[in-house]
Amino acid sequence: MFDVLIQNATIVDGTGETWFHGGIGVTGDSLTVLRGDTDSYSDSKRIIEASGKVVCPGFIDMHSHSDLSLLTSPQHEVKLKQGVTTEIMGMDGLSYAPSSPENLEMLLIYLKALNGLPPEGVRWSSVQEFLELFDQRVSCNVGYFVPHASIRVEVMGWDARLPTDSEILKMKRLAREGMKDGAFGFSTGLTYPPGAYSDTKELVDICEAIKDLGGIYMTHARYSLGDKLLDPFKEAVSIGRQSGLPVHISHYHNPVNGMGQRMANLVDEGRNAGIDVTFDQYPYPAASTLLHSLLPHWVHAGGPKELLKRIQNPSVRDEIGDSVEPQWGSTLDNYIFSHIGSDKNKEWEGRSLDDLSRAKGGRMVDAISELLVEEQLEVAFVARTGNPDNIRTLVQHSAHMVGSDGLLTGGYPNPRTYGTFPYLLGQLVREERLLRLEDAVRKMSSIPAQRLGLADRGILRNGMKADVVVFDPNKVAAKATFENPKQFPEGIDYVLVNGDIVIDEGTHTGALPGRSLRSQ
Repeated sequence: MFDVLIQNATIVDGTGETWFHGGIGVTGDSLTVLRGDTDSYSDSKRIIEASGKVVCPGFIDMHSHSDLSLLTSPQHEVKLKQGVTTEIMGMDGLSYAPSSPENLEMLLIYLKALNGLPPEGVRWSSVQEFLELFDQRVSCNVGYFVPHASIRVEVMGWDARLPTDSEILKMKRLAREGMKDGAFGFSTGLTYPPGAYSDTKELVDICEAIKDLGGIYMTHARYSLGDKLLDPFKEAVSIGRQSGLPVHISHYHNPVNGMGQRMANLVDEGRNAGIDVTFDQYPYPAASTLLHSLLPHWVHAGGPKELLKRIQNPSVRDEIGDSVEPQWGSTLDNYIFSHIGSDKNKEWEGRSLDDLSRAKGGRMVDAISELLVEEQLEVAFVARTGNPDNIRTLVQHSAHMVGSDGLLTGGYPNPRTYGTFPYLLGQLVREERLLRLEDAVRKMSSIPAQRLGLADRGILRNGMKADVVVFDPNKVAAKATFENPKQFPEGIDYVLVNGDIVIDEGTHTGALPGRSLRSQ
């Protein structure tokens, strides 16, 4: 007798091998793969009939921004209904542990538009304390990377300079402590201050400090570097070569025509040279981030309070001038407000930065600065600047895995937040036949599990943890659009996390069986 029996299913086991007919038995938090007749298990406590359905491992989101939203909304329907059973956090070097109390408050202000705020009174200092907040208190599993911003601010504040030798040693110590607490590696966001103030040597030094602990270097590349096309990613590969760490490039994409194949070639060149390079990507042609990231790096020096003071100064705005315009030839008419903190300015959600500037009748820098001051930095946007052809080139690469990069704030988030995983299954697999179903599942399960070193997840195999998804391959589809982004997908019927049914016939059960997965 099993606690849960899933019978008469099409099994896609996550290895990439062809599907087979069978069933899955769940006992406690572990699974057994069943072949042949399952009638002898008819006394199981719960039987799920899966005729015509696919059963596969739970999906691992390699790039999430659920760091705080999971604490405020632990059922996390936005991801569980996509089949996501594990969220990887601490991305883009922008998260909150380790942090002393004062620095944590500054990071919460600086990143509020990205992640919101934690529940009132909930605070932490170490990576261990942060991870403990999720154990058996949320609906999915979580993994964490030590963020560059938190250790840099902890050691040297928000200074726009390179660290001293002693400061490097302190950052290396904090990175190692974070790894020993269970983090999987070190993450950077090199277009965001304070990470933008670093040089390659600083990053190599920190990476070297976690090599013996099995760390991974996860990076939002330095998009302003060199040719602003391949040079940012060449730096990432170089850091892997110099430090000996595996490199994982976040949201690997560029909107410029023809860049997809050039970027694929760069990964191949690195791997052929013995550098362990992988990447994640979301399948929607749009980015999203913080509005204050459009301001030059020097404006951020000293932290959020100094930033807010500077942008109230007319002479500073004059110096900023047109530098707020985006690169790659786009316009701010393609930048749509996704989240604005206060009710006073909510009317601008879903409208462009150009709309705001025209309504204010002045310069873009003034419109942006005034809004940021009014909202105390709590503004985010979606940039409709992607390239569907580049996405489709890169999604077929063997080193590709899936990361939603989904922001959970605001009324008009990027549809990737609600649709990334079912979009891959419905649009790219079923409709476009761009990928085999088995390969798409592998990119969302066993490849990220292998990358993170999760030996007991990512594959349907006897004794593995029962993170399981049941979906209808003929119906699975993302419903989220740019115009109406907060729509749950269809066709994903059941999701199990650590053996507990969390999504039951498309409805959340309220179960909170998630765990903090630790590297050590």
